[in-house]
Amino acid sequence: MERYRLVIRRTGGPEVIEREPLGMLTPGLGEVLIRHTAIGLNYIDTYHRSGLYPLDLPSGLGSEGVGIVEQAGEGAGFAPGDRVAYPAAPPGAYATHRLIAADRLVALPDDISFETAAAAMLKGCTAEMLIERCARVAPGEWVLVHAAAGGVGSILVPWLKAIGARVIAHAGSAEKAKLAAGAGAAHALSCPFVELAEKVREITRGAGVRVVLDGVGAASWEASLASLGKRGLMVSYGNASGPVPPLSPLVLARGGSLFLTRPTLFDYVARPEELQASAARLFEMIRSGAVPVRIGTRFPLADAAQAHRALEARATTGSTLLIP
Repeated sequence: MERYRLVIRRTGGPEVIEREPLGMLTPGLGEVLIRHTAIGLNYIDTYHRSGLYPLDLPSGLGSEGVGIVEQAGEGAGFAPGDRVAYPAAPPGAYATHRLIAADRLVALPDDISFETAAAAMLKGCTAEMLIERCARVAPGEWVLVHAAAGGVGSILVPWLKAIGARVIAHAGSAEKAKLAAGAGAAHALSCPFVELAEKVREITRGAGVRVVLDGVGAASWEASLASLGKRGLMVSYGNASGPVPPLSPLVLARGGSLFLTRPTLFDYVARPEELQASAARLFEMIRSGAVPVRIGTRFPLADAAQAHRALEARATTGSTLLIP
């Protein structure tokens, strides 16, 4: 098997992704060498590639992968043959093999397949973080979920339903809205953003939602704020349509004493025990059947640029995988 990785030496469009061979990789203290079996594609990968989230160049891409340990360094706590996964490592997952710190890994249970884990780790741990530790959603609360048929959205919707929340899903097309409805949304919309807040108010009898989970960014920003009820929480966790504009705190006051947070998974799984707990909760939800993991498309790893184009064109649903 040819060993290679994909790198960027400059920022830009998908065309900047290059392939280069891997030399000898030997794990050091507390490291393991993984042979990837599947790699998760995530929107943050496009932010790194485009320069929206700056990296030191040249750089690898990809924060999420699964595979088998080939070698383990001293003190790593893993052995050759172990099944492992990671949702939040430094960029470098777009590779047939990689060295990684063992404290960024979780053991992959035998009843969770490699592809399920690759499709769910970053997105599922993000959902766990957003719902249960960031927004702390309670049963009966109204939650607006943007891009509800996408990678994170398709996990957020059934997770919220499973804990008893009431979900208003918004998607980019009627077809995607149907997918969100099938995943458990109480209401699934595909209206223009300029109409969204009014429809949310109609559904909630004028009250607005307690939480908005927004990974879209600039395009949905005003609609999200206008959909919140008094003392509601705006959780802006992505920039699929570009970064949100500068904000005066007075906007939050006028909206009804609103709260705003911009979380990243990396800060919520910074400690090994946080990572292990988040992954364990995700595996529990998958096992229970409450959170089905839907794989929309698989691309060969070598075709990562094509996968980026499809993701940015919003031509994907569910999770997209890169297969070495």
